[in-house]
Amino acid sequence: MKTVKLNNGIEMPILGYGVYQVTPEECERCVLDAISVGYRLIDTAQAYDNEEGVGNAISKCGVPREELFIVTKVWISNGGYEKAKASIEESLRKLQTDYIDLLLIHQPFNDYYGTYRAMEEAYKVGKVRAIGVSNFYPDRLIDIAEFTEIKPMVNQVETHVFNQQVEAKRIMDKYGTQVMSWGPFAEGRNDFFDNATLQTIGKQYGKTVAQVALRFLIQRGIVVIPKSNKKERMLENFKVFDFALSAQDMEEIAKLDKEESLFFSHSDPKMVEFLIGLGK
Repeated sequence: MKTVKLNNGIEMPILGYGVYQVTPEECERCVLDAISVGYRLIDTAQAYDNEEGVGNAISKCGVPREELFIVTKVWISNGGYEKAKASIEESLRKLQTDYIDLLLIHQPFNDYYGTYRAMEEAYKVGKVRAIGVSNFYPDRLIDIAEFTEIKPMVNQVETHVFNQQVEAKRIMDKYGTQVMSWGPFAEGRNDFFDNATLQTIGKQYGKTVAQVALRFLIQRGIVVIPKSNKKERMLENFKVFDFALSAQDMEEIAKLDKEESLFFSHSDPKMVEFLIGLGK
């Protein structure tokens, strides 16, 4: 498995399995399937309500814990030093592990500075191997990077062929923050799976639209965490290291960038109110 090196020297797989919207009932089975396929990075979150399923899979999979890379995120409702500190302990319990490989702030709301202090503390005592943020736009990333002791090692943001985060990545690179994509398939929006450019390029290599899209992000050095409940799709998404897109292919896909979210904007007050409401 290809890896990226975080700014503290930790090696992180560039391809992982995400469990967003995987039900608690199915999560254990899905994660066991993903690990059997070869995935070693598993991405979950407190808000997904399936950390326990991930933990059960970790304990049953037979793969040594040190070979796995487990990611979870502190939710808005656990914002602030004391609540975040307690929630980290709860995540460790649910995940049935002594440490979390990467811990992120899920959204830039509530007292996320207090949350980050709790994360820095957990990092220093070895309960967390790396810390970072999620859904932090460039302005918020710059702010937290400039006023914390440990710069975010990762920023997980919406990244796919229609929202390529070119400028945001430039700023993350400046601060040594690794880009991690959520929604690498844009959740099928904008006719993703029928996109003519991706289909044409895929035919050259005998690859699917999904595989081309993942390969595009991987060649840009972006960590991807595609999700599927079906083992055959997990296998398909995993087979992206046996071909490489040409410079021309990369240029053609770059033209698909609309430079805007297909999901939500933190600049929209109504969306901010909605997200904060979820955290209460």
